[in-house]
Amino acid sequence: MNAPQAFEIKEDIAHYIGGHVVLPQGTRFADVHNPAKGSIARRVALASKADVGKAVAAAQAAFPAWGNTSPLRRARILFKYLDLLNRHRDELAAIITAEHGKVFTDAQGEVTRGIEILEFATAIPELLKGDYTEQVSTDIDNWVMRQPLGVVAGITPFNFPVMVPMWMFPVAIACGNTFILKPSPTDPSASLLLARLLKEAGLPDGVFNVVQGDKEAVDALIEHPDVKAISFVGSTPIANYIYERGAHFGKRVQALGGAISVAVLVGDAADKVMPKLIERTKTLKVKNGLELDAEMGPIVTRAALDRITGYIEKGVAGGAKLLVDGRGLKVPGFDQGFWLGGTLFDAVTPDMTIYKEEIFGPVLSCVRVPNFSEALELVNAHEFGNGVACFTSDGNIAREFARRVQVGMVGINVPIPVPMAWHGFGGWKRSLFGDTHAYGKEGVRFYTKQKSVMQRWPESISKGAEFVMPTSK
Repeated sequence: MNAPQAFEIKEDIAHYIGGHVVLPQGTRFADVHNPAKGSIARRVALASKADVGKAVAAAQAAFPAWGNTSPLRRARILFKYLDLLNRHRDELAAIITAEHGKVFTDAQGEVTRGIEILEFATAIPELLKGDYTEQVSTDIDNWVMRQPLGVVAGITPFNFPVMVPMWMFPVAIACGNTFILKPSPTDPSASLLLARLLKEAGLPDGVFNVVQGDKEAVDALIEHPDVKAISFVGSTPIANYIYERGAHFGKRVQALGGAISVAVLVGDAADKVMPKLIERTKTLKVKNGLELDAEMGPIVTRAALDRITGYIEKGVAGGAKLLVDGRGLKVPGFDQGFWLGGTLFDAVTPDMTIYKEEIFGPVLSCVRVPNFSEALELVNAHEFGNGVACFTSDGNIAREFARRVQVGMVGINVPIPVPMAWHGFGGWKRSLFGDTHAYGKEGVRFYTKQKSVMQRWPESISKGAEFVMPTSK
């Protein structure tokens, strides 16, 4: 593999509304950084309430025709989009690396996982098939169909600027909805390429729109009466906020929240594993993400770096053993970058801040317990229940863990148990607010509403109208 070409466009990042790049009506902008260099790369517009209103109006205008388009015709556009995304995969990955900092090969993997959701969505003619029962009662038939909601919105985080939006909009528009994406202002450029390729694939103007922005845009989407549903991925406090505010304004909401990075080491496994963890953490190759041998890139922003190092300081102050300290890392040629090496804590206890809260950085907190039962109890007691992995060679332990753990996604000897496109992603407890997981068949249910139709065609209407509830007879 050759080294990828860096993404170095300097122009301000605007909105995408009604099939066109649209300059903001307001004057607010935020800086977008190159985290490897620690420099400002470009600016992104921050939408006003008026900007959001313009996007909603475009989506609302496009909905009647798009919602009435047959699922097969919608799928054909998605197939064209699939081909375009595969051809532009490396371009998208380079944009991710430039603004997020993750290594290029990881960014390629992110794009691929997003494409897999699109592949699932192309099966929408089959996924939208309804149920039919003949003769539910004498001379009465009943069928159930699923219809689109209307204008829906997705609010997505910085950590996966392509994959997480693609958890949402391919399924949403395949179901016949129109969509407004509000990406993170930290790494927003990929959103415009996603939009441009959709137009190139033949998607009608207004079906997919992008508003760049911050909390002002989020609140405008929540409060707008024409937005029928909101999908969100991010931290638990904001997920809780969006879920409660969305419910207040009568919206359907799926809001995916936080998680923690903790290793629970059981019995004598701790003494066997810890030396290997120390060695692997120390030898982690932290470089500019465009270097193909890099294993980890820079932290996304200076603020994020400061927040993570603050957690490291809290861990030390709380009494945890800092075995590997990634602070102060220097990368040759990138002296101003937002760098942090792998960091490893041992002797972490459940009352410590670094155990209870999401650090969202390359910091692993290790907790030691004497047996399986206490390990399971520890995991189940945490407020988060996003994902968990159990590494074992004991089939009974694996089975009992998978059955009894109070977590939404479980891996058995699988380190990152993100479900495939046709299964759906989502945690339990305070890692998910709402009733449905993202993508998969649950995604189809989230972006559609059920309608039941009962009909009777009597041989004669001579008896006149009847006003009784049908029963099975």
